[in-house]
Amino acid sequence: MASAVNSVLKRRRLRVSLLSILPVIVVLLAIRAYPMAVTVYRSFTNWDGLYRHNWVGLLNYSQIFTNSPFWMLLRNNLVLLISVPLQVILGLVVAVLLYEQTAGWRFFRAIFYVPQIMAAVIIGYLFRVFFSMDGPVNALLSAFGFGQFSYEWLANSWSALGVLVLCLTWFSIGWQAIVLLGGMSAIPPSVFEAANLDGASYWQRTFKIVLPMLGPTIEYCVIMSTVWTMTSLFPFVYSMTRGGPGYETTTIDYMIYIKTFQSGGDLGMSCAYAVILLIIIAGMTLAQMRMSRDSAEKSGL
Repeated sequence: MASAVNSVLKRRRLRVSLLSILPVIVVLLAIRAYPMAVTVYRSFTNWDGLYRHNWVGLLNYSQIFTNSPFWMLLRNNLVLLISVPLQVILGLVVAVLLYEQTAGWRFFRAIFYVPQIMAAVIIGYLFRVFFSMDGPVNALLSAFGFGQFSYEWLANSWSALGVLVLCLTWFSIGWQAIVLLGGMSAIPPSVFEAANLDGASYWQRTFKIVLPMLGPTIEYCVIMSTVWTMTSLFPFVYSMTRGGPGYETTTIDYMIYIKTFQSGGDLGMSCAYAVILLIIIAGMTLAQMRMSRDSAEKSGL
């Protein structure tokens, strides 16, 4: 009798739980799942954004992989992923300094987060000005006697990608620091007190206590930064290089913009690029999560 009553109560709780999250599920299906499904369908058509959407099968994907600069775009995205470890490492350094409450930490906590509250386009234009031929960077080189190294930084593919990496890193340090600082704040103070009583140095506390206990937070930062770097570069590329010279600094998300607004409204092709980008991001995220899980299992966490 008791087991039957418990079974009824469990079913009732399950129904109540499902009903309580039903509005959220409906909203997510409306604003997430439905647009994604439509995008996947349109990627198999030659949709012009209005009326024409003839079915072309895998033609869009075939053209992307065989008759487009896709592999150069993928290379650019992968090169820009260099900014992810730089963001995390520098953000961790800043977070540790803020947590240790070094001199002026309150002031610097606000300063490091300032780029996050600025429009990405504005930051892109600032870097474009800084690294132009007559910008402050070349002016400083000339002032210190290194004028022969003055360079049109954004006119060459690799130097332009380097400037983009620098820009993305500088832009994201504040966010990384705040998230990692939150993770450090969750570490019990008694752990640090015990380490201090045992005579642990600053570096020992950092590498023996902070880093191991920040594993899940660092994993979150890496995954979110990877997704962001693969999908949110448009304002930086648009304001700094316009994807040039040629397609040398064009990323996949910027190509989606080009195919949508600058190629006669080739939205079927842009949808195919979007689907490919989604698959790449999903694969990279799953791989990162798998590696983190395997690492945690090996370390016994």
